[in-house]
Amino acid sequence: MPFGFPEFRGATRRLVLTNLIAYFALALANLALSPAAMSSIGAHLSFVPDFFLHGWIWQPLTYSLIHPPGALLGTLFELLSLWFLVGFLENYRGSNWVMGLYVSSVLGTALTAAAIYDVAGRLGHPMDQVPLYGCMGGIFGLLIAIGLLFGDTEFMMFFVINIKARYLAAIYALIAFAMLFGPNRLYAFAQLGGAVAGILFLRFAPRKGVGFAASEWMYGLRNSYYRWKRRRAGRKFEVYMKKQGRTVRLDGRGRQIDDEHNDRSRWN
Repeated sequence: MPFGFPEFRGATRRLVLTNLIAYFALALANLALSPAAMSSIGAHLSFVPDFFLHGWIWQPLTYSLIHPPGALLGTLFELLSLWFLVGFLENYRGSNWVMGLYVSSVLGTALTAAAIYDVAGRLGHPMDQVPLYGCMGGIFGLLIAIGLLFGDTEFMMFFVINIKARYLAAIYALIAFAMLFGPNRLYAFAQLGGAVAGILFLRFAPRKGVGFAASEWMYGLRNSYYRWKRRRAGRKFEVYMKKQGRTVRLDGRGRQIDDEHNDRSRWN
């Protein structure tokens, strides 16, 4: 397909603008605060496995919004990738589904890093802590999803080379796998965890997204409660009518069951 960005709407707009606002907020804080204060903010909001395992449970959600002010080109690449990948998937699967995929990949990246760090320490092979920040884990999950769902679609890599989506996803996966043998093993494990989370989302998530399924479950739970109340009221009504010498039977929806045992003449 020729290079071109999708429409700036829905999940695409929400994700890009949220990350853009977070970038400029951090840039303004960098101008107003001391280096020590900025270091503290980074430690609190980026994902540090040891801190997360000791109760800093917000980090799996906040680290993807941390973009260092000095990393302008990296931030630009991430935001353009979000615009392109989320917009592409949103045309076929909808905003709720894409948001669920992205959030699942972001969480999968962080939780994989925490799990690998903890297991390696318990086995006597501790890993150096590498703070995670940025939304590359979510982007990796989006890319894997496109590679699996639209593998034959061709994209422009580096704005020059046409390459099929499945091959592009495989290249990124191989790069992450090769990083396992370098000093940034924890970061590589985290990236692969984001890809696996994306695959699991594709396999098990509802067609219209987790948010839609959750709302349907809540409405179903509410309706089950109302049906239970109707059945209970119906049983009470049956007991009351029996005391009045009348036989009345109601179904699970509270409607009267007409059969040969009902004495209809008494209702006339």
